[in-house]
Amino acid sequence: MAKPLLLVAAAALVDPDGRVLLAQRPEGKAMAGLWEFPGGKVEAGETPEETLIRELTEELGITVKPACLAPLTFASHAYETLHLLMPLYICRRWEGTVRALEGQNLAWVEPKQLRSYPMPPADEPLIPALVDLL
Repeated sequence: MAKPLLLVAAAALVDPDGRVLLAQRPEGKAMAGLWEFPGGKVEAGETPEETLIRELTEELGITVKPACLAPLTFASHAYETLHLLMPLYICRRWEGTVRALEGQNLAWVEPKQLRSYPMPPADEPLIPALVDLL
């Protein structure tokens, strides 16, 4: 039986020191306590870039322009009840200061340390492309 497809867009925000931002899923959400790249579900009528611009404003209080989002890689992962497709974009420029607006913990992480943060299964395959790039 086919599983529903869920499209989620994620961003690897990279600071001037080459560190990547991770957000910890808060209590009460699925996979609470795991670390992930910021982003969210692509809503009907949205492009992945539009989703990231909206989600990064809502979750982190920053403004990102479409030209500052560069596609890097994607993950395709079968969970028990759905299949997740997640493009990962690199973003090195934004306006504003990153803040945790939804009560989540945030961490700026050196690329070689990304594997030391427990992540959802769909996020883990994205790490090698980031490490190679950075």
